Amino acid sequence: MSEPYAELHCLSNFTFLRGASHPHELVEQASALGYAALAITDECSVAGVVRAHVAAKRKQLKLLIGAEFRLECGLRFVALAIDRRGYGRLCRFITRGRRTASKGDYSLTRMDLEQCGLEQCFILWLPDRAWHAGQNHAFGPPPKSCAGVASAETAAGQFQLMEQARWLAERFPGKVRIAVELFRDGTDHEHRITLERIGHELGLRLLASGDIHMHVRARRRLQDALTAIRLNVPIAEAGWHLYPNGERYLREPARLARLYPRELLEETVAIARECSFSLDELRYEYPHELVPPSETPTSYLRKLTEAGARWRWPNGVPDSERAAIEHELALIADLRYEPYFLTVHDIVSYARSQGILCQGRGSAANSRVCYCLGVTSVDPQRGAALLFERFISRERNEPPDIDIDFEHERREEVIQYVYRKYGRERAAIAATVIMYRSRSALRDLAKVFGLDAELQGRIAKAMQWW
Repeated sequence: MSEPYAELHCLSNFTFLRGASHPHELVEQASALGYAALAITDECSVAGVVRAHVAAKRKQLKLLIGAEFRLECGLRFVALAIDRRGYGRLCRFITRGRRTASKGDYSLTRMDLEQCGLEQCFILWLPDRAWHAGQNHAFGPPPKSCAGVASAETAAGQFQLMEQARWLAERFPGKVRIAVELFRDGTDHEHRITLERIGHELGLRLLASGDIHMHVRARRRLQDALTAIRLNVPIAEAGWHLYPNGERYLREPARLARLYPRELLEETVAIARECSFSLDELRYEYPHELVPPSETPTSYLRKLTEAGARWRWPNGVPDSERAAIEHELALIADLRYEPYFLTVHDIVSYARSQGILCQGRGSAANSRVCYCLGVTSVDPQRGAALLFERFISRERNEPPDIDIDFEHERREEVIQYVYRKYGRERAAIAATVIMYRSRSALRDLAKVFGLDAELQGRIAKAMQWW
């Protein structure tokens, strides 16, 4: 019977042009193989974990959340969030790396890691394999079976490995593990022996890991093509930049049992058991300073809504509208969404006070509360109360979405107001994720396979939406 296993180093296609599988494909394959857990660890990103979370809940597979990093000094590691605090530190570290580099890149140093701190995360050290071509006796007397002396380059490289492991172990006591990644490329034995020596000298545990880039081996050709696109070279010229085989996929437990000692497989499950964080713990958190000292969010939202109702219906609020308003306020209070409505009201009020045109749209137009707050301008039609559930629903258990359009020429004024009022540590512009469309995918693949520009264009134009 195969040993239980949890994959703790796995990239999805949200690591753009590296991962060759969607998050849900990785989750479904891990579940089918009987894995105890799966970690999604995209490079300096947690963008793929939401889709993985949805798939993992459907498959009842434990999902761990982490990220892969490479520091400027060459040190590589995976950080896995242990709990809610660890997830917050992980996201802060990612933000720090992205803000100090150009768009699409990141930059982090050892000082960043020391200052930001990932104390509530497990650190999986990813040692470089480039130094294991020679003999391995740089950490002590050479074994009896070793004839000759390791090259100066190999000795220097192994010294660097020891220094990296020691530095991590000193800063994250008890949290560091050495990831042993074996790919049947001819250096597995030397690599494992080297890491066992480092672990023995520093008192660090080892665990099995896969550096997963695809959910099944059949994706290897696609992964090679993505690598060539990333390097901007034809695939025939990618050479050593391509992986030598297709081992970076979710391997069968029986296959893993033949590659790794039992204790390395067991350690993966032990780490997964210690990580308890789930995205289900997260809730939207909105500013509380909008509420006056003598009020609660519930009472203040009611006061603003009542004032707005008198403004909207100066001759008195119709009974049907009053009932609808009370229904909405009760549901908003029950779901604790008052701070969200107060935040939107604050931003809209600022825009209107400055003469900036703005208009709420979408399902928010079905809300009497939004109408009273001045967020929307169109009176919801009589008899449309049932449509309010399109906007807020207890059954969906998700926060409402109020879309507001601001006039293009003055939108920046609103953005700067948000930064000034709430602080840059709490306000940010939402990022978008780069995705291929059919034509751009065909064009890049044609380029990778060496087709000229004219033929690339002809192939792309032949693809229609149907």
